[in-house]
Formats: sequence, C-alpha cells, structure tokens
Amino acid sequence: MKALKNIITLSALIALTLTVMAAEPEKQPAGKIHKVVFEVASDGEEQWLGALRNIENVQKTFGTTTTTIEVVAHGKGIGMLLAKNADANPEIKATLEKLHADGVVFAVCENTMKKMQITKDQLVPRATTVDSGVSEIIRKQEAGYAYIKSGG
Repeated sequence: MKALKNIITLSALIALTLTVMAAEPEKQPAGKIHKVVFEVASDGEEQWLGALRNIENVQKTFGTTTTTIEVVAHGKGIGMLLAKNADANPEIKATLEKLHADGVVFAVCENTMKKMQITKDQLVPRATTVDSGVSEIIRKQEAGYAYIKSGG
C-alpha cells in the first residue's frame, strides 16, 4: 500500500513539473539576434500602419538591441516610404523616424522606382534603395532572416 502511495505521489509530482515547464515561456539563448525581413507591397495608409505595428511588436517582444530588421518596399508598397505620403500622415512619419532610430532599415526597390519615375530625393530621409525588392528578400532569406509579408 505504501509503495502505491509513493508511486501516486511521484506521478503527481512529475505531472506538476511537466505542467509548470509547459507554461513557462521559452527562454531565448543569451546573445541571440533575431533577423527579420518584412516585405511591404501593398498600397494604403491602413496597410502601412499595420506593417509598422508588426515591426514594433517584434521589437517589443525581442528588444531593439536583439533584432535586425529590414523592411523591403516594392510595387505599391513604396508609397509608405515616399516623403509626401509620410509628411501627410504624422503617425506614419513619427513611426518611421522612431523605427529608423531603433535601427530598422527601410529599403526601396529601384526597379519600382524606375517604373514609377520616382527619384531618391522623393523618399523619406534615410531610406535606402536596393536593385530589386524581391531579390533583396531572397538575399536576406539566404542570410538566415525570417520572412514576414506585411501590410496586405
């Protein structure tokens, strides 16, 4: 009878330990850098604000010092990084400036710029350009970046 009580007690302790372990959030390894590339190819302020919120949420979760984020805008998504659009929406402008200050890179597709006859001076300050938005996303994925399609 005593052996049965010991087995039941031991089983209960194991079950409790497994429950507690399952409830604990997974701890990140020290020094882990999360690399993420966000693709924005959609038009419209609502989509752009959604993309920017996604980026902010990643930074809130993992921290600004342990994330490397690049936003690649191409097609209709480059509207988010046009100075005239950012100037027209104070929320977008402020969020872009804050995220850039936190290390987020905003890259605009040069192929799209050529097609839409947009020059670099029409972009928000500190935006960079890449030869091809889709090719940049491929390069980032090959370098180990997680891919997020955002804003659409």
